[in-house]
Amino acid sequence: MPLIRTEKLTKTVPQGHGRLWLLRDVDMHVDEGEFVSIMGPSGAGKTTLLHILGMHDADWEGSFTIDGTKIESLSAKHRADLQRRTVGFVFQSYHLIDDLTVAENLDVPLRYRDVPKRERESIVADVLDRFRIVAKKDLYPSQLSGGQQQLVGIARAIVSNPRVILADEPTGNLHSDQAREIMELFRTLHRGGTTIVQVTHSEENAAYGDRVVRLHDGRVVR
Repeated sequence: MPLIRTEKLTKTVPQGHGRLWLLRDVDMHVDEGEFVSIMGPSGAGKTTLLHILGMHDADWEGSFTIDGTKIESLSAKHRADLQRRTVGFVFQSYHLIDDLTVAENLDVPLRYRDVPKRERESIVADVLDRFRIVAKKDLYPSQLSGGQQQLVGIARAIVSNPRVILADEPTGNLHSDQAREIMELFRTLHRGGTTIVQVTHSEENAAYGDRVVRLHDGRVVR
């Protein structure tokens, strides 16, 4: 059974007197341990799909299953609980909390999972060391470069050891050297067994993965 499966996944929003189709009958699957890239032109529905997979958006039709659990059947509370246990999300614009330090930003997902304080401190220390950002732990996001903020964003996504990482244009704001560093990091995580789904415009970035799902006008292109 795939880790992630969608069937007839459809998303519309009001437009004038009618509806605008953002996603239309999207059928896709992601197996445990796969690295899948979602590609397509601007406006194809890539980020919309990723945010539905990340359980940030519950206003859609069709079926969406993670690890055998039908998301459409869950209450908001149970959906949030599953999200915290299962998904790490890397935002294109970082989404770090401005008034928290790097270490405190990494601590947030662990607090949500009720990890005891001493264990949280140990996990955060390990991740700071793994990402080579120990020297940045007491800095605030505004004191970091774009590449450093993205590293912290990825570290925050993986700190709670999620089953799947969802990444929205993770190198979109970075120069080429920083982009390669981020993609090599994803390759390492993938080789360690983490399932990854990324949205990207870059064929070079897509080549780090196992396969590509292409969208056009909200549909999967066969």
